[in-house]
Amino acid sequence: MTAGGALLVRLKALGIDYIFANSGTDFPPIIEGLAQAESRGLDLPRALVMPHESAAMAMAHGYYLATGRTQAVMAHTNVGLANCAIGAINAATEHIPVLLFSGRTPTTETGRFGARTVPIGWGQEMRDQAALVREACKWDYELRFPEQVGEVVDRALALAETTPRGPVYLSLPREVLCEDIDAQGIDAPALMRAASPGVHRETLEEIARLIAVARNPVIFAQRGAGGSAGFAALSRLADDWGIPVCQYWAVRLALPTDHPMAAQPDPAPLLEEADLVIVLDSLAPWSPALHAPAPDAKVVHIGQDPLYARVPVRNFRCDIALACDVEDGILALDTALAAHAPRDRGPIVARRETHAARNHAGRAATLERAEAGRTDPMTKDWVSLCLSQAIAGREATVFSELGCPLPPMDLAHHQAWYQEPHSGGLGWSFPAALGMKLADPSRLVVATMGDGSYMFSNPVACHQIAEALDLPILLLIVNNAEWGAVRQSVAGLYPDGHAASANRMPLTQLSPVPDFTLVARASRAHAERVDNGEALPDALARALAHIETTGTLALLDIRVRP
Repeated sequence: MTAGGALLVRLKALGIDYIFANSGTDFPPIIEGLAQAESRGLDLPRALVMPHESAAMAMAHGYYLATGRTQAVMAHTNVGLANCAIGAINAATEHIPVLLFSGRTPTTETGRFGARTVPIGWGQEMRDQAALVREACKWDYELRFPEQVGEVVDRALALAETTPRGPVYLSLPREVLCEDIDAQGIDAPALMRAASPGVHRETLEEIARLIAVARNPVIFAQRGAGGSAGFAALSRLADDWGIPVCQYWAVRLALPTDHPMAAQPDPAPLLEEADLVIVLDSLAPWSPALHAPAPDAKVVHIGQDPLYARVPVRNFRCDIALACDVEDGILALDTALAAHAPRDRGPIVARRETHAARNHAGRAATLERAEAGRTDPMTKDWVSLCLSQAIAGREATVFSELGCPLPPMDLAHHQAWYQEPHSGGLGWSFPAALGMKLADPSRLVVATMGDGSYMFSNPVACHQIAEALDLPILLLIVNNAEWGAVRQSVAGLYPDGHAASANRMPLTQLSPVPDFTLVARASRAHAERVDNGEALPDALARALAHIETTGTLALLDIRVRP
């Protein structure tokens, strides 16, 4: 078998379901390997054609969020790998394992099968191709010999899935993939497996003791609580011990949005009074320029990489660090706290009642503001509220990339919410939602994004993928005709400056706004423009009905105020 074919068989043996691929002139041995293996009846991952590499990376990301299973992306030499770089940065920031492969232009000009045959063989050569993604990848290597295929792929997957998880990269020279190898044993069990993270018992017990004696503990959570068990355990723990949970810039949901201990996303009042701060897998649990824990407060960090070692500057105080999967840590902590249950629960009950009343009032104010946003032009909060009401009672997942904000939504399970990665690689929400829909076809998947993010997603490519693979998602463009995040950042630094007072802030406008409905209709999707806040609920109902009856994508271009 060719080394290219053996690589594909090996990936399937390791449990890889899909290869998200954008092929090029370095792919002949991969394509021949696919045909060769299929002719022999060998089991292979399903290879999907991706019209753009950024969509390939985000779909692998979304698939992992749905299943917890690592997938493979294959790109074309250096140019395809360059298009993968943003996806690799996003995956690294969010601890998403991805097997990233790209071809490498042939290194020989003649004398070997697979040597250069067209001018781009010279034009695509680099001194250090892996440098394009090295800082975002845990490990990189170039396949040197065809007989390495099995062991190198085994190592790549084991390292990707070892905590802290993340993408790995393997370069595949064409001449090496073209060589024949003895494929005996290519489907054998993996040579190595990822290390299993554990919970350090003494550290865990110390954290449990601190919670038991704390007067005003608080939990900060940005990346959820792991799986369904961690989500339920954190909800129970917070309620039993009267601990507010602040989901500041949440990337995933850690407990239901209407939970009595779900605090407003403002760290300031919680940090001011806290004597114990527990940080669950949070890259930046608060803004040091605006907030700080009390000098005598204890600060605990829990997560697969609690100090975020790959981030050069991250100087949040940490008195105790527990390195483990956040779900394992929450479950173990919930169990350990049972031994510390106080005889007199009066202080805990009083604390719980105080926070529950504060949180209820804060949520009521949030919903009131959202209701007031229905006037034209409508607000993002009104769009969130309408979407929440439209999907109520459904098994739904919302991806938001500078689109619908979390606070007005009523969400109650661990896969209900995913926000754009904190690395800010735009264009993620649309293809990540497609990846989740691919993994779980029965789930209602919603992608919400700003107009700028939608343009970054290579929408023509993503709509083609949705139609080709029958992936009917609901796509909401929350359209303010500008780079809203940039404008807010400028206004935050220079609230009284010239730019903030200008009628049109420089370098933020996206006018004239394209007719995004035409982009969607080019791939036979349902598409509407919504200008009126009162009309939004009916438009959402029509879009959902279209998805259910036709099985194709529905897009709403929703015009909101800047």
